[in-house]
Amino acid sequence: MQPAPSVSLANVMDLLLDAICVVDVEGRYLFVSAACERIFGYTPEELLGRPMIDLVHPDDRERTMGAVGRIMDGKPELHFENRYVRKDGQVVHIMWSARWSESHQARIAVAREITERKHAEAMQSALFAISESAHAAEDLQALFRRIHQIIGELLPAHNFFVALYDEKKDELSFPYFVDEHDPPPTPRELDSGTLTAEVIRSGQALLLTPDSRVAGQNDIVFGRDSLDWLGVPLNSPKGIIGALVVQSYSGEVRYTERDKALLQFVSNQIASAISRKQAETWLQYIAHHDPLTNLPNRELLHERLRTALATARLGDQRLALLYIDLDGFKQVNDHFGHATGDLLLQAVAERIRHCVRDSDTVGRSGGDEFVVLLHNSGHPEHVSAIAEKIRLALAQPFDLAGQQMRIAASIGVAICSDDTGEGKQLIRSADEAMYAAKKAGGNRTLVAEA
Repeated sequence: MQPAPSVSLANVMDLLLDAICVVDVEGRYLFVSAACERIFGYTPEELLGRPMIDLVHPDDRERTMGAVGRIMDGKPELHFENRYVRKDGQVVHIMWSARWSESHQARIAVAREITERKHAEAMQSALFAISESAHAAEDLQALFRRIHQIIGELLPAHNFFVALYDEKKDELSFPYFVDEHDPPPTPRELDSGTLTAEVIRSGQALLLTPDSRVAGQNDIVFGRDSLDWLGVPLNSPKGIIGALVVQSYSGEVRYTERDKALLQFVSNQIASAISRKQAETWLQYIAHHDPLTNLPNRELLHERLRTALATARLGDQRLALLYIDLDGFKQVNDHFGHATGDLLLQAVAERIRHCVRDSDTVGRSGGDEFVVLLHNSGHPEHVSAIAEKIRLALAQPFDLAGQQMRIAASIGVAICSDDTGEGKQLIRSADEAMYAAKKAGGNRTLVAEA
């Protein structure tokens, strides 16, 4: 019988897939097994004598030193997890089991790489978080901020933006844009020669690095060329709605094919979340706006009036309401047809909007009646001047559908006073003044009696 071959302990440790490390009291490597090179990218010779903490990811160093303190106090750590930076710059996740040897004055640890497991967990967590954010976010901007945060937990995303494509307008916009050098770009046509547009048009993810970039292949959206550029399409059931983009300006952050695969993996879920939130936003909008003129409808007008009255009382501000009825609109409808009548209502809404401040509210009460809510309106003379400005603007001829037409407006004005009880009372006063103006012949402004 042949005697068993002698095998040294060091040779056995070098056969293990997990790494074995011995670190002295000062935190320097005394011994590492061969698996360390596979996991960390450094040869044993490069590690010996080097401080262990140098390899730990900067964001995990404080927590790691806390674990080191516990180990050296005689409390072994089982299954402690942290991140290390490999020699090639990639981040790896490690699970440690370590203890302190008082007799050897050294820490002995076994390290197992769990990067794939952590990535799988992160992906599942990201998908769940994206789905949750679609329901929890108040609006699209809140959703975009949450998506940025989720992406940032998967890969470096300091420079990140969302581009959305509106097929009806053929417009590419950038509703969420975070960049260390450039401000958000203005909307533009899809055929604008940008990398973002190329991703949306082709439906293919695109990763550009200094090694893969073709001469002249730059995204003209940005004022400064990036070192690495990574974009993936947002593919929803209705088609491609936009793109997600991350980019890097320095060698400290580099993107790889793995990062591209990660971003692609979550992009469909993100596209669904954005589409869902867009639909919710649109439903909320049309519930409070007139579909013809896009002005606030009666329900939103009453809501804003209640808020304005409360604010006016607290801040001792004046508030005025104008009730506008078009004179002769029925004749326009009868003579030119309802389609032209709709165009006229849209044009009227636009003219009224140009006569007031952005802070004021212009709404459509119904039919050919409009309401203007003047916030912090100032003296009554100022209110009357605005009403007269609107009347004169509406008296100018309209060129619509190849026809020139004229209308007039009867305007009732009600100014909020200390004894004005509710919004309904203010509307009633303005409405009565408007009917009085119409009964007096129309094309005039009347102020309700206080």
